[in-house]
Amino acid sequence: MAMKPEEEHELRDQLSRLLQEHRDLDSAIEALQVAAGSDVLQVQRLKKRKLYLRDRISFIEDQLTPDIIA
Repeated sequence: MAMKPEEEHELRDQLSRLLQEHRDLDSAIEALQVAAGSDVLQVQRLKKRKLYLRDRISFIEDQLTPDIIA
């Protein structure tokens, strides 16, 4: 079943936001790891969030990629 253009646009917007948040987390994690006396627990939480985002990104990319029947 084909996706409606509005649904595809919404998914692409969501994908864009998730990718941006993923990049922002990269920067935040790097900054915390470089800082002296950084909060290890905070870094772990950010990494966990980043993994969750990666899963969501993959899921949305799969929805946007058409199924090819061989």
